[in-house]
Amino acid sequence: MLKRKLLQDLNNWKENPSRKPLIIRGARQVGKTTLIKLFSENYENKILLNLEINSDKKLFEEYDNIKDLVEVLLLKFNLTSDKSNGLLLFIDEIQESPKAIKSLRYFYENYPQIHVIAAGSLLEFALKKIDSFPVGRVEYFYLHPFNFSEYLEALNNKILLEQFNKTPINKNAHTVLMELFNSYAIIGGMPEIVRSYIERKSFADLPRLYESLWETYKDDMTKYASNEGEINVLRHIVNTAYLNLDKRVKFQNFGNSNYRSREVGEAMRNLENARFLYLIYPTSDVELPIKPDLKKSPRLQFLDTGIINYKNKIQSELIPIKDLSSFYKGYLIPHIVTQEIISINNTSNTKPNFWVREKTQSSAEVDLVVQFKDMVIPIEIKSGSVGKLRSLHQFMERTCHNFAIRIYGGEFNIQKTTTPNKKEFMLMNLPYYLGTKLYDYLDYFIKE
Repeated sequence: MLKRKLLQDLNNWKENPSRKPLIIRGARQVGKTTLIKLFSENYENKILLNLEINSDKKLFEEYDNIKDLVEVLLLKFNLTSDKSNGLLLFIDEIQESPKAIKSLRYFYENYPQIHVIAAGSLLEFALKKIDSFPVGRVEYFYLHPFNFSEYLEALNNKILLEQFNKTPINKNAHTVLMELFNSYAIIGGMPEIVRSYIERKSFADLPRLYESLWETYKDDMTKYASNEGEINVLRHIVNTAYLNLDKRVKFQNFGNSNYRSREVGEAMRNLENARFLYLIYPTSDVELPIKPDLKKSPRLQFLDTGIINYKNKIQSELIPIKDLSSFYKGYLIPHIVTQEIISINNTSNTKPNFWVREKTQSSAEVDLVVQFKDMVIPIEIKSGSVGKLRSLHQFMERTCHNFAIRIYGGEFNIQKTTTPNKKEFMLMNLPYYLGTKLYDYLDYFIKE
């Protein structure tokens, strides 16, 4: 089993005496069940349920009283009552039973000594049907596809991982890390893909795995919709979204269709709830708080870059290329870097924004903005020279701090630069492979 960064958060949750029942959220096939089974090895006593199995589901359907339910669980798994202290109860596919979801409240109130974890791929849709969801009595972790940091750990190259974890990074490691990041950017981070590639070191075996993943997501569409019309809109978006990642999108007539803005918007939000894609909205803020402008056109961010490369049939063309920044309309690197930044936060459902200044004579767009301490930090993702960062300069002339980031194909460095209006600021240049280290480097950058 390949290790995930979320394991450390799970261990912290386990040791927290104030823990609440935990719900792991994430798209299908990102490894939720595998992760919890690996984590369960830390427990002497555990009960692992899957509510797609009728006998497991019936336990929640037949018992309304939490005391009776716990006693039956202990009896079924041959555990005495004293073994409930520190017991792990994992409820997989919990969306299959609204009563099981409601029971989380009573585990929290009556059996805090039992460590309860739930997971479910379509949980967001099941929650809509719960009339008394245990608000405030559960907590959430979020699991994403493998990021580059996890990919390096899966390669089990301890010396390289040690170099990667140094801040700042040693320049001697740059070439090797760039080569590995290129491979990662091509295949993406879906666990089954990563495992197969690491075991066989071959791209040739991956297409059938991608196709299987893609069909799984398409099969799920009927669960996101309430009628045939909604299914058709969802099907259209799934079949065209990966062709629209290099530009901002409009919901009206999306993908050359006749669908109205409301229909497409609702379908997009359903797909976002399923974590199939993300809607990345613009902001015009240069100071906190960062407020997304939901009236402006968003960018689409897909679950995983590797699946997009597969659907666009470009993986074989990517293999020999040393710098992927300009290939395929320039979308590939911004997409994978955004995927990396989304993956950093496992404990809250956050996503970045991009910055816009939309004026008739002088529009500007910065790839991403993130909050760090009391600042809004602009991030450009490109390979161009420093002097061509026109939009970044416009942002820096409007903000009150002096820190900006460029993520690019070169080596790590920090330099002083100046906007056309003579404002000096510090620019940190990060190689692509340090996306998951963004906040570590921001801390280092500002201290330095």
